[in-house]
Amino acid sequence: MNLDEKSLFLDAMDDVKPLKNCNSSQWLKPVKEKVVQKLDTVQLDNFLTTGFLEIIPLDTLLEFKREGLQTGVLDKLRQGKYKQEASLNLIRQPVEQCRQMLFAYIQEAKKDGLRNLLIVHGKGREDKSHANVVRSYVARWLAEFDEVQAFCSAMPHHGGSGACYVALKKSDQAKVENWERHAKHSR
Repeated sequence: MNLDEKSLFLDAMDDVKPLKNCNSSQWLKPVKEKVVQKLDTVQLDNFLTTGFLEIIPLDTLLEFKREGLQTGVLDKLRQGKYKQEASLNLIRQPVEQCRQMLFAYIQEAKKDGLRNLLIVHGKGREDKSHANVVRSYVARWLAEFDEVQAFCSAMPHHGGSGACYVALKKSDQAKVENWERHAKHSR
């Protein structure tokens, strides 16, 4: 410690007074608060299955379309022409964590009235790799949601076979707004 540092220290400690009876002072270790596990009420309704899984080969593109959905909608989705409103990254997450994250994500997107999503699940080099297992589960899980109208593998600039586009049903509010917009033009 040089002279300048010592004088700065002494100036800073000038108004400090020593404890009178140091023998009676006790220094207690900080008490760690117990972490109370919160019950995740969103996951109570999680219906996504985790049983037997048929692995989708890496060279097979993901694709799903509900009955009644126009082919043009799926074509636009496949070409990445819909603006992605939100994305979810599942890379290197355990399968159960992916299940919980996907369920909460779709529920939140539905609540927020989102229509077009991007889910990044990763891609492995082998059919039995973890990334491909997650990819296969994501394909199964997305089809289990009534809200999901369609999904397909993403374009290369959005992750290619390591990601997928998801189209959700319109919310009731969006249907009313769409009807009002188009009803004005037909008058």
